[in-house]
Amino acid sequence: MSNRIVITGGPASGKTEFCERLKNIPELAPFGFISEQARHFLKEQPDLRHDSRQLHQSIYHSQVWYEESMKGEGFITDRGTADALAYQPDLLTLLKTTLEKEYRRYDAVIQLESAAALGEKYFTGDNIRRESVTEALRIETALKKIWGGHPGYHFIKAHKNIEIKFGHFLKIVGLIIRKNIEWTR
Repeated sequence: MSNRIVITGGPASGKTEFCERLKNIPELAPFGFISEQARHFLKEQPDLRHDSRQLHQSIYHSQVWYEESMKGEGFITDRGTADALAYQPDLLTLLKTTLEKEYRRYDAVIQLESAAALGEKYFTGDNIRRESVTEALRIETALKKIWGGHPGYHFIKAHKNIEIKFGHFLKIVGLIIRKNIEWTR
């Protein structure tokens, strides 16, 4: 097993919640899980919010370090290296990399559509993620443009019922790892 799976999406798409749920599924026990780096950096170093370039370079390097620490084992990550490009488009040049090189880091990408697509009523932020609905939708569009060319790209639309969305998500994860996965609480 060497599946390397990115879970991506704009703010309030369910990435972190879904990744946490996956940790409790027996079929996924062999996988390593990598938490979202942006949330960590913004929590520990809130001033980085005002230096987008430095923030996203730090996120990129931290993400690479965690992925390399998996030493070839399969992993599921809450965001991938190319996510930073939605926030800081000039990073490819700064980091001397290419989108194709970043794509090769992963076997599959699952993008979860933000609840912002459902409207203000369904979109919530927190003290770390402060984007407006408009900003969230802009990020969503940028992520779709960035990851949409990946050969293992999947897109899951937002849904008013998070459990239905999670069911769709779980089916895609099962297809990627070639196992039938059952979700029980």
